[in-house]
Order: sequence, then C-alpha cells, then structure tokens
Amino acid sequence: MTAISKALWGRVKDQDIYKYKMTNASGAYVVLGSIGAAILEVHVPDRNGNLDDVVIGYSEPESYFADGPCAGKVPGRFANRIAKGHLVIDGKTYKLPINNGPNHLHGGPDGFQNKVWESRIDGDAVEFMYFSEDGEMGYPGNLKVTARYVWTDANELELSFAAVTDADTVVNLTNHVYFNLDGEGSGSVEGHLLRLNASEYLPTDESLIPLGGSEPVAGTPMDFITAKPIGRDMRADFPALRYGKGYDACWVIDGYIDGQLCEAAELCSEKSGRSVKIYTTHPGVQVYPGNWLGGCPVGKNGHIYHDYDAVAIECQHFPDSPNKPEYPPVVLKPGEQYEQAIIWAFGVL
Repeated sequence: MTAISKALWGRVKDQDIYKYKMTNASGAYVVLGSIGAAILEVHVPDRNGNLDDVVIGYSEPESYFADGPCAGKVPGRFANRIAKGHLVIDGKTYKLPINNGPNHLHGGPDGFQNKVWESRIDGDAVEFMYFSEDGEMGYPGNLKVTARYVWTDANELELSFAAVTDADTVVNLTNHVYFNLDGEGSGSVEGHLLRLNASEYLPTDESLIPLGGSEPVAGTPMDFITAKPIGRDMRADFPALRYGKGYDACWVIDGYIDGQLCEAAELCSEKSGRSVKIYTTHPGVQVYPGNWLGGCPVGKNGHIYHDYDAVAIECQHFPDSPNKPEYPPVVLKPGEQYEQAIIWAFGVL
C-alpha cells in the first residue's frame, strides 16, 4: 500500500499550494504539487539501487507560475499548438490568445499549468480538480477537469484524466514532465536512448503547426523505431530539426485504438541503468528534449538547467487537431466524459 502525505508548500496569490508525497513499499517515491497538478519529483533506483530524482523542477512554488518549460505540469485546455489561435466549433469562430510565435500554445498564457488546482488524497491516489469557466482563455463551455495519480509498488506512475463540459468545447490534456534518468541537474540527455512505437510523424511548417497528413520516419532523422541516442541525428539538416532547434514534433503511435492503452515510448540511460516505458490512450507523442531550457528558473538543489538537459515525452492528441478534421477528434460535448490515461513504468536495464 502506498503511503501518502500532504503538506502545505507555500502561499502564492492568496492561494495555498500543497505538496503530496507518495511512497511505495520499496521506498521509491513521487512528489506532486497543486500548481498545475504537477509532478515535482520522481525518485527511482538506478541499477545499483540508489534513488535519485529523475525529473526537473524548481525548489520554490513561485517558480512554477508562467515558467517557459511548463515543467511537470498539466497544460490546457488544449496541450500543444492551435494555429493562429483560430478555433471553430459548431460553425462559431473563437479567438484564442497568441503566445507562441503566431500560434496559441498549451491553452494560452494563463492556461491550466498556471492555475492552483483543488487537491485531495483519495484512497491510494492523489486527485487534482480544476474548474475552467466559460470563456477562459477564449474557450467555450464550463469545463470540470480531474487529474488522478496513483504510484504503485512496481514503480509505475499512473495518471488518468477526466473532464465534463456544459457546452461543446475542445480538450487535449497531457503532463509536461521532463526526464533526466541520470538525475535532474546531471547534464545533457543527448546520450539517452529513445525508442518510439511510431513509424510515422507529422511534418510541420516553420511555426511547428502540422501540415496535415503523416509521413514515414524511415530514412529520416525522425526514425526512433529502433532505440538510438536522442542527440545522434538531432543536428541533421532536416526541416523538422531546423524549425525546432532539435526535436519538437509529434509522432503517430502505431496501433492506436481509441480508449485502449498502447506503448508509446521507452527512454533509457546506459549510464545510470534507469529506464521508463510510457503507455497511453492518446494517439500521439510529442518529443521535446528541452531545446530552450536555458534561462528557465533556477532548478532544484540550485541547479541551472541548460538546453537539452531533460526530455519531455508528451502523450497527447495531435497539434492543431481542432483545425484538422482528418485527425482523431478532440471536441467534447455535454453529456460526454473525456477520459485519457498515461502510465510511466520505471525500471532498470
């Protein structure tokens, strides 16, 4: 049985921010926070049994508000980009704030990641709830969202999302956690081995908006069907890599079936011997190895993070899905329930 404790972490903008520590039978533990329903720490063993924190983040709760990396938090209503902030639902056009070049990113500058969520211990889980009012960041409908975390004795962190609305809207939720399996603050992850269960990816324009259909990864630097170091091909002369200063693209998960868990990715470090396999019900996985981490708030333990010091592997629906009717649908209607799940299964090589 996982032991769960709750503590007041701080008070920001007249709101109490809480931390939750979930410790399993082996002593491995996860720390969560109520700002952005965040994953703050994940302490798992290396090949010698030594625990270390393998996700980046900050020591102070204030640093989690409006941080560029969106470290460990749940962005929303719509993770990733919507082209030019243009959204049409039921024939009505909505204008969303522009906060990433010409586009709308992660629900806007005041998205879910910058909100303090209600939180509680619920049996063997920690549950966060956020109520997004109609019109918030331009989105229609009152939306109630829950993010529920479970930490198992097998060192698996399970995250399940649920949401309901009172008007047609769009929803796309993920967690933007960044991994460094050698320990946060230990340097570049370019040597980490990444494998993706994805034989196709979504080419984009220069602002990282998908052009439409997917293309095969075979014969390109986007091929992670067989595990390879993240940095091996990252500086190749290839459009997707030029546009993002490295990888910042969405891959199409092979074998996707709506509502069913499927393996998306595996990340390993031969140095520490740690690994994490990622499973999801989402159709896509966005890989972003911290191309712009430099200049973010001071990290935990006084660490200064640099570009490529951690990698985000974000399971989600495809970027700009509301404007791409050929993509899996992201519209949520009254009477329906949005449900998605992500599992991070930590192990050793």
